[in-house]
Amino acid sequence: MNQTPDRHKTHQRGQWAEAQALAYLQSQGLVLCARNVRYRCGELDLIMTHGAQLVFVEVRYRARSDYGGAAASVGPLKRQRIWRAAMLWLQAQPGPAPACRFDLVVLGPGGLQWLPAAFLSGGLL
Repeated sequence: MNQTPDRHKTHQRGQWAEAQALAYLQSQGLVLCARNVRYRCGELDLIMTHGAQLVFVEVRYRARSDYGGAAASVGPLKRQRIWRAAMLWLQAQPGPAPACRFDLVVLGPGGLQWLPAAFLSGGLL
């Protein structure tokens, strides 16, 4: 895969952020089901369970908090893409769909912040 140095560095930071988020969420009792699930419409960073609930986790890293930081980078279009990818993943699973939620884990200058149920059906709460 040919990547420019900046793009490769960004990818490495993203992988690091996902690993940090995964370790934190596992320490909070969540269990990993899948990671980096890609569809044409979008990608799911982490799919986890929390008790009987299925959790789709978006991980965001920003080195600076300009322009609202990492949480603000998940706009309406990104939420819609995550929701569509989640629906495709659920359709491919056997049996009835469990209760689901969409969490956000942001990493930045202030450390790691977990926002459970950050948005529903493509809209921010």
